[in-house]
Amino acid sequence: MVTIRLELGRQNFHPLNRRSFLLLKLIAVVFVVLLFCEFLIYYLVIFQCNWPEVKTPAHGRDQGTPEPVLKAMFLADTHLLGEVRGHWLDKLRREWQMERAFQTALWLLQPELVFILGDIFDEGKWSSSQAWADDVERFQKMFRHPRHVQLKVVAGNHDIGFHYQMNTYKIKRFEKVFNPENLFSWKGINFVMVNSVALEGDGCSICSESEAKLIEISHKLNCSRKQAPPSGPCRAGQQLPASAPVLLQHYPLYRRSDANCSAEDAAPPEEKNIPFKEKYDVLSQEASHKLLWWLQPRLVLSGHTHSACHVIHSGGVPEVSVPSFSWRNRNNPSFIMGSITATDYSLSKCYLPLEGTVLVTYCGAAVVLLALLLAHFELLALPFLFGWNLLRKHKAI
Repeated sequence: MVTIRLELGRQNFHPLNRRSFLLLKLIAVVFVVLLFCEFLIYYLVIFQCNWPEVKTPAHGRDQGTPEPVLKAMFLADTHLLGEVRGHWLDKLRREWQMERAFQTALWLLQPELVFILGDIFDEGKWSSSQAWADDVERFQKMFRHPRHVQLKVVAGNHDIGFHYQMNTYKIKRFEKVFNPENLFSWKGINFVMVNSVALEGDGCSICSESEAKLIEISHKLNCSRKQAPPSGPCRAGQQLPASAPVLLQHYPLYRRSDANCSAEDAAPPEEKNIPFKEKYDVLSQEASHKLLWWLQPRLVLSGHTHSACHVIHSGGVPEVSVPSFSWRNRNNPSFIMGSITATDYSLSKCYLPLEGTVLVTYCGAAVVLLALLLAHFELLALPFLFGWNLLRKHKAI
């Protein structure tokens, strides 16, 4: 009697034990795949990025101290979705991806300065006060950073609207949150941050004010280059580092199209030859000429097109268009890493994980889970046995 009860207990325990073991295997596969796709893949990919090397000649009176190098990251077009456009799942997914990529890059690369070149939000051009506050709160959570890292932001057309949508209210609320500086100097390097949406050239009050600020900045930069004595037109309080500036803006300077852009993250072939529209896709020729003449930059970085491009403008001034940082806009987002001194710079690109890689990994995991289930219910061999029997019958015929 006792033996019969023991046998019944073993028979009941064995299926339960198999089910528990199956559940553990399924949980383990899901956990490993989620850990890899949502955390580890960012570390594995961004770990391969390195700061570019730049020449650091000695400077100072004794000529024995090397020039300080500033490590800066340049991002563009994050396009945080608002309450109107985009599915909630799409919003959740894209923002998680950007948050993980940004936080991983901060931890691994340790930049001193981060610039975002406009279109931080997708719906800033029409969002209500409450929607704007919600978007800002999400942005500050996603792009949180240590105190020793500075985050600088340039306004884009999706943040304050195109020229015909732009108004003082939208600009003021943007400035209240991000406190953008038109002229910013660090480690002997001058950065000029331009509201390129206001360079319409039609004489509007916002445009006139913006141009007046740029002329004032141009005067300060000229004074720093000429090193005029304090008694002259350049006052001592206006002196800046004697370094040609780096120009940062959302709209690219004028170019006809992306036909000559050849990077792997350039515009798709079917879009490269489409002519750009002035004051919409790029700045007008007049505004571009003014910026180059007034500021005489040594480097220009811009966003807006969502694709990479390297252009040489008149006077040999290079411009780098920074691709979008969001997987919603491209499968291979990236950002620029810059090692910059007062006299030189070097740039490199850091790619983020391909979304296709993540999708393939999830599909592979789904196949593994299906195989485990079929094996558990002893159904895995049935298709093979069926095929084998068909093959034997065919041979027999």
